[in-house]
Amino acid sequence: MINANFRIKTPQNESVLSYAKESDERIKLKARLTELKKEQIEIPLIIGGKEIYTGNTQKCVIPHDKNHVLAIYHMAGEREVEDAIEASLKAKKEWDKMPWQHRASIFLKAAELLSGPWRFTLNAATMLGQSKTAYQAEIDSACELIDFLRFNTYFMSEIYNEQLISTNESWNRIEYRSLEGFVFSVTPFNFTAIGGNLGIAPALMGNVVLWKPAGTSVYSNYFVMKLLQEAGLPDGVINFVPGSGSLIGNVVFNNEWLAGVHFTGSTKVFNGMWKTIGENIGKYRSYPRIVGETGGKDFIFAHKLANINKLVTALIRGAFEYQGQKCSAVSRAYIPRSIWSVVKCKLISECATIKMGDVEDFTNFMGAVIDKNSFDRIKAYIEFAHNSDEAEVIWGGNCDERLGYFIEPTIIVTKNPYFKTMTEEIFGPVLTIYVYEDEKFQETLKICNDSTPYALTGGIFSQDRMALVEMENILTYAAGNLYINDKPTGAVVGQQPFGGGRASGTNDKAGSKLNLLRWTNPRVIKENFNPPSNYRYPFMEVM
Repeated sequence: MINANFRIKTPQNESVLSYAKESDERIKLKARLTELKKEQIEIPLIIGGKEIYTGNTQKCVIPHDKNHVLAIYHMAGEREVEDAIEASLKAKKEWDKMPWQHRASIFLKAAELLSGPWRFTLNAATMLGQSKTAYQAEIDSACELIDFLRFNTYFMSEIYNEQLISTNESWNRIEYRSLEGFVFSVTPFNFTAIGGNLGIAPALMGNVVLWKPAGTSVYSNYFVMKLLQEAGLPDGVINFVPGSGSLIGNVVFNNEWLAGVHFTGSTKVFNGMWKTIGENIGKYRSYPRIVGETGGKDFIFAHKLANINKLVTALIRGAFEYQGQKCSAVSRAYIPRSIWSVVKCKLISECATIKMGDVEDFTNFMGAVIDKNSFDRIKAYIEFAHNSDEAEVIWGGNCDERLGYFIEPTIIVTKNPYFKTMTEEIFGPVLTIYVYEDEKFQETLKICNDSTPYALTGGIFSQDRMALVEMENILTYAAGNLYINDKPTGAVVGQQPFGGGRASGTNDKAGSKLNLLRWTNPRVIKENFNPPSNYRYPFMEVM
């Protein structure tokens, strides 16, 4: 009989390995890269623990070596989606009843496996399938995913320990039930950790999940699914269902048992999901929880007293790490006229040293963008700037798809703070800079706040504390994650829970208790030890 109040060890963020020359981790990662490249695998759907091969297939290719096929993956049809829903609801009957400490053990074991024997497999798969450098893969598919697994488990235990006030006469309790139905997890290509967490977070709280990974990240996401299976995740709790978003969504959004959506992707797609759910609201057993992190047009705003060297470093890392394909990547910057000439000189001289190419060459800072569609879209924005009399491309701008989808780090300077590349999401290695007059500091801050519909991340730079206070106040709603004298990328689980408002999402803060609470359906129980035996109240007595 269980009669103890179990505690989860307070987690620490996973240490980032350096992959320095001749280090043990570098040797192991290089070896795993070689092994994965030698073998072309076949990736099935995983429904109720069973591998399903539909025959409708697509390829997983290396973005920086587009003719190299890593895998063939099978895509779900309507029947498979229906089967996945059925399998999840069947699994829920047992998963929901499993004591929480046993659910915790599964995900803590997954974290330990990933920290050890699975680390180089996930990192190598992310490097090859998503064209990340060793460091970018390490902080994503290893450290951040490990942190999600450990911190979320700890946060779950904290939630369960939060109880209500009781009196001598009554005992008040609160239960954190799972949602009634299944959760639809729709994940992006750019972070393997997000791909895992969007299904793991609801599952940890007792929910069952349909996981639709992005087609361009199926390769690494499949290894995450296999990791969870090795850790002991019961069949059907998370069902791995690659396929067409519209086809899968059509089945999911018409099912009465849809209980929630956990999404990261474009604002347009999320808006479409929300609209469809609204139109179908009468079909559902309950109001679906809708949690989404969507688009961004992230900024750095510099004051005249900014530290120039640190500002330039933040611009380069923030804009060009992982080819600008982070939700939080710097895409627009506001630089005062008084420091612009020095910033420009240092920015260009530093960009001239950036190497781009195959991520297996550890001297490269950048790889390729994810696919042909992204390449063409980003290239069109650069060409628009080239052809405009309101902008000048001062660095980069070259695009080459002969071997892979390579786009140079590109810097645009515009005279118009509402210019197309200053206001629209590009999701590539393109930074647009607006140079403002020093005396228009407050006016330009307001433009930064108002000129885009997004509000995900932003960074402000100054050595003047009063200027920082003013910037922080004017930009109150411009970013869900604001960074002072730092680049606006690299949020760490437990330290900077991530999410934005406005058109950037529901701001439910992945990496915190706030997100996990969205996957619970609380029930309050009051037990009265001495209930009244007469309906009459004292005020009713006759005088």
